[in-house]
Amino acid sequence: MHYEGMDRFAVRKAIVKELKENGFLAKVEPYVIKVGTSERTKAVIEPRLSDQWFLKMENLAKPAIDAVLETREVKLFPSKFENTYRHWMENIRDWNISRQLWWGQRIPAYYFGDGENDFVVAESIEEAVIKARNKSGNIGLDASNLRQDEDVLDTWFSSWLWPISVFGGILEPDNKEVNYYYPTSDLVTGPDILFFWVARMIIAGYEFRGEKPFNNVYLTGLVRDKERRKMSKSLGNSPDALELISKYGADAVRVGLLLSSAAGNDLLFDEALCQQGKNFANKIWNAFRLVDGWEVAEIPQPESSLKGIEWYTSRFNQVLEEIEDHFNKYRISDALMAIYKLVWDDFCSWLLEIVKPAYQQPIDQKSYNAIRSIFEDNLKLLHPFMPFLSEEIWQRISERKPSEALIIANWPETENFDPELIKAFELATEVISGIRNIRKEKNIPLKETLELSVLNKEGISEDWDVIIKKLANVGQINSVLEAVDGALAFRVRSNEYFIPVEGTLDVEAEIKKIREELSYTKGFLQSVTKKLANDRFVQNAPEKVVAIEKKKAEDAAAKIETLEKSLSSLE
Repeated sequence: MHYEGMDRFAVRKAIVKELKENGFLAKVEPYVIKVGTSERTKAVIEPRLSDQWFLKMENLAKPAIDAVLETREVKLFPSKFENTYRHWMENIRDWNISRQLWWGQRIPAYYFGDGENDFVVAESIEEAVIKARNKSGNIGLDASNLRQDEDVLDTWFSSWLWPISVFGGILEPDNKEVNYYYPTSDLVTGPDILFFWVARMIIAGYEFRGEKPFNNVYLTGLVRDKERRKMSKSLGNSPDALELISKYGADAVRVGLLLSSAAGNDLLFDEALCQQGKNFANKIWNAFRLVDGWEVAEIPQPESSLKGIEWYTSRFNQVLEEIEDHFNKYRISDALMAIYKLVWDDFCSWLLEIVKPAYQQPIDQKSYNAIRSIFEDNLKLLHPFMPFLSEEIWQRISERKPSEALIIANWPETENFDPELIKAFELATEVISGIRNIRKEKNIPLKETLELSVLNKEGISEDWDVIIKKLANVGQINSVLEAVDGALAFRVRSNEYFIPVEGTLDVEAEIKKIREELSYTKGFLQSVTKKLANDRFVQNAPEKVVAIEKKKAEDAAAKIETLEKSLSSLE
């Protein structure tokens, strides 16, 4: 006790000195330890043993384990987190509910003496007095003789009651609200508090209400910085949300983050993601401006517009079915990606180009009405992710009453779609892309009308010729029985297509270019074939890697065949 009252750091030096003087010190050597410091005062924090209150968890946890892992009354999305849940719950320890803070709910333990067992636990001071009198045998005890424990309850001890207490279900277990709303449907939270909050809420639900607190738990990924650190106030590594919204727009920030956040996976934040969202918002707005600026006339509907609208209607319902499945499985990012591709690729890049009238020409009324209706259905899909932009366009497309706002509009209903129609259109787009690639490679302007010949026309109906002609500026499409001489060729699946080039480009220069490309491709194929002929590579490499190399060989062989035919026809 001769060190009593001394500073801890001074005591340590004094102890070493005393041990040395008495011959009890074997040796002194330095070593590095991790020392905690106060966030506010920077003082060194060291552990101090004290009495703590614990909650025995083994029996409490059993119903919560069964609910998630056995009966599946509570489902976790993504299901991969079930393993984390199992690890925590099957290795559960008693819960230390004591916290040495000056705020919070004080532990309801009352001391009436200095002995180890001179305490009682009660809901109120009045009940504590009665219990203390019975336990001590001293009927003269009153409230002034009792001292309540100064520790407060762990924050999670309040939070685990949230699904019940938010409806007043603790103090009034049978009130109208808790009986109506409990259990709730979905809980959305982060996986880092799966045990600290989610598991404990499930435990409390079965303990205090005898049933689950919610049906589903959707666990989002955590947003991290480029160094993979969790974003937090203490680290100061979070971006300024208001600044991002001011720069890119709220919808763009939301879309940019969601597109890169697959269910349950962490997201490494990059401001470029917000730019991607902004680009998408601009695309939608420009599509609206295009449609809104069309002049409408009572003229016949072009066959190409009729086919394009028929295809998109089928494609929309196919994607809507996919989106519904994603939502049901809590794949929010996948649902958004499906909508993103539908709007950007199918609607903007294909359908609007198909129905768009010629320069300074009007669009027919039937096509215009159909496009407006399709645009509105697209906005309904976009609204959960881009509420501001979609509502703004919705109100501009037509004059609407407040009761007709997009936010309360009905979600589109899935209708039947024709997969064969969708496949046929995909083939037509590949043909269009093939023609566009040749135009780009050979510097053939779009305004120059081309002639197209097809050998072995399989899998594509002539119904789609009107769209190929319009989007690729093709004047005539011929079916031929053999390769066309003096033409550039490209392949789409089992079909070969030829574009006569006489008068449109320098044939000698083109022959030279094809020979160079052919030589390179043959060399590439030879290297891939050599790799696949190596038994050690094939046996030891992952199956996926071998499959990729085989696909490279197939593509190279097909390209060589096409190049040789193009060279032969030009020579």
